[in-house]
Amino acid sequence: MRGVKSVKALGLAAAVALAAGTAQAQVSDGVIKIGVLTDMSSLYTDLAGAGSVVAAKMAVEDFGAAAKGMKVEIVSADHQNKPDVGSAIARQWYDADKVDVIVDVPNSGVALAVNEVTREKNKVFLVSGAASSALTGDKCSPNTIHWTYDTWALANGTGRAIVKTGGDTWFFITADYAFGHQLEADTSAVVKEMGGKVLGAVRAPLNTPDFSSFLLQAQASKAKIVGLANAGGDTVNSIKQASEFGIVKGGQNLAGLLVFLTDVHSLGLPVAQGLIFTEAWYWDMNDANRAFAAKFAPQDKGIHPTMIHAGVYSAVTHYLKAIEQAKNDTDGKAVVAKMKSMPTDDKLFGKGTIRADGRHIHDMYLFEVKKPDESKKPWDYYKLRATIPAAEAFRPVDKGNCPLTKS
Repeated sequence: MRGVKSVKALGLAAAVALAAGTAQAQVSDGVIKIGVLTDMSSLYTDLAGAGSVVAAKMAVEDFGAAAKGMKVEIVSADHQNKPDVGSAIARQWYDADKVDVIVDVPNSGVALAVNEVTREKNKVFLVSGAASSALTGDKCSPNTIHWTYDTWALANGTGRAIVKTGGDTWFFITADYAFGHQLEADTSAVVKEMGGKVLGAVRAPLNTPDFSSFLLQAQASKAKIVGLANAGGDTVNSIKQASEFGIVKGGQNLAGLLVFLTDVHSLGLPVAQGLIFTEAWYWDMNDANRAFAAKFAPQDKGIHPTMIHAGVYSAVTHYLKAIEQAKNDTDGKAVVAKMKSMPTDDKLFGKGTIRADGRHIHDMYLFEVKKPDESKKPWDYYKLRATIPAAEAFRPVDKGNCPLTKS
């Protein structure tokens, strides 16, 4: 089966077999098996990829699973940014390989497919990489928690800030799949709510190398803001080519609606400086984050952790806490219900909660990319413009149309 062959049992048994403890003895087959389903070979590989496996491994180690008698095993696979491949891997993992929980999944199309397989198999899905707010909206599931960020939070943070400062006409260059469509829709809603106008949009194929025709349409629109509803390599390519086309010199401004640390690193500060965007986490905000990055980077080719990596760490940590208390991982719905009943608290995200719709609630942050002369060390790229409090950062629970929230 295509894609299933790409599954790699990495041998990252985060807790080697020990004498069976109480927690270990009461989980299915004596092993808690975590599947990191990610992009190992394409445009999202640096912002997620092998780093997400590292983050999961670090979470298990820091939790002290081995010392608690919990045998935990980590496997990984490349979903190739194809929903059919992702769902096939998920089925094999759940049916044959005894995987209990899938984490990460950068690509909303793949995540929505895995969301349905997980519900069908009554397992657990912890989304750190995908963005679509549909995962806590009409596609919400009692087996899924959306951990790190989503399209509504990005639109609310970045879109609102830009319109407030005069960017009231927009043209979108949108990744042509579920994530891009949802990000464009959520940002358009914010722009219109604040009295702005959307002058047009164009859909660009995923992982396209040439944005010239799309940028020409954006220029012709005369919109003040060119909204980039894309991510990873597509964001990097569109920003680089926008610079070559003189978009900003011509009086228009770019809005990177989803920008990652690795994107800024690829662009370089001379090109990326001044970009404003919303993120859930930054490695250089406090001592705990810096310590995590110092341990993480040598295990991922020197790449500093993105918010997706931090989200994998945080989600896996909370999952293990729930299993430790419940002492049972066989019923996915019950595990997710247990996770929702417990306040979240870890060294990267701090304190938070999980709502009935599966949305993990925490602060978000509005950042600006530093000028080259403001950066004092490697990967020192962001300055904080505003903290978006948890209560304001995510879509109100009664606005998402999630069936789990209806009586």
